[in-house]
Amino acid sequence: MDSYKTIREVFALWKKEKQMYVKQSTMATYELHISKHIMPAFGNSSMLHEDDVRAFVEEKMKEGLSQKTVRDIVMILGLLHRYGVKHGLLPVSEWSVRWSQPERGQSLDVFTIKHYRCLMNHCLNNLTNKNIGILICICTGMRIGEICALKWSDIDGETKSIRVNRTLGRIYFSGGGDRRTQIIEGTPKTRNSMREIPMSNKLAKILLPLAKVLNADYYVLTNSDTPIEPHTYRNYYKRLLSKLGVPAVKFHGIRHSFATRCVESKCDYKTLSVILGHSNISTTLNLYVHPDAEQKKKCIDKMLKSLG
Repeated sequence: MDSYKTIREVFALWKKEKQMYVKQSTMATYELHISKHIMPAFGNSSMLHEDDVRAFVEEKMKEGLSQKTVRDIVMILGLLHRYGVKHGLLPVSEWSVRWSQPERGQSLDVFTIKHYRCLMNHCLNNLTNKNIGILICICTGMRIGEICALKWSDIDGETKSIRVNRTLGRIYFSGGGDRRTQIIEGTPKTRNSMREIPMSNKLAKILLPLAKVLNADYYVLTNSDTPIEPHTYRNYYKRLLSKLGVPAVKFHGIRHSFATRCVESKCDYKTLSVILGHSNISTTLNLYVHPDAEQKKKCIDKMLKSLG
């Protein structure tokens, strides 16, 4: 091909094809990263040089973006590049990025047992709809989008479980200089995120009587046919922590705390992975299982003891 397309032109073609089989929320994330980061740097380019990509990564890290976010942006750039090369729209070029290794076992946003108990007891003693949602997350590790999309019909009295089959989130659209947002209710993050989570006896005693008498089509957090969006619910949660004098752990920290406490309680890792709705057990292991020297020694001692 005598003349190649620019990354901007390739994106327009890639988008038409990609949006046919990618979730709307995923496509919106792609578009946001592309318009905000990739287009200003590479939109008018056809050839991607390794030095330019690495300089781009360094610049984004200096701007304060997390390594995960920058990795995601580079991954999207790679998708565009591979699509362009495959269809003869961009010239072949080899490039890669060397990533610094994240600290293994780096600290997660987790409540201490004292603060976890404080939050749980407050919700138990003040059973508003919003507090019931926080209590459910404490007892199940559900994500904020999942709890915002939860309806009373998802509380199963026969199996004493909670069905997770929807998620709610605000997605950002950008294009043609026009940026807008929209609340989207869709399927959860991955196929494994569609799951049933057993309720503890304590949680079942609270939820089952309510599920029997309240409108099955109403959302748990609002007890109406209109949901509360994650941003609004997150703000309520922040105010509650401040009121209780509890450190400002992010809402996702409830999920991290649930998983951490499960690991400390010797919960089976595979079972925990299923409860959390992780796509595979390695996600669970990498996030929450970091054996120290004493644990390693006990493991070896236990194995040798079994040999007699």
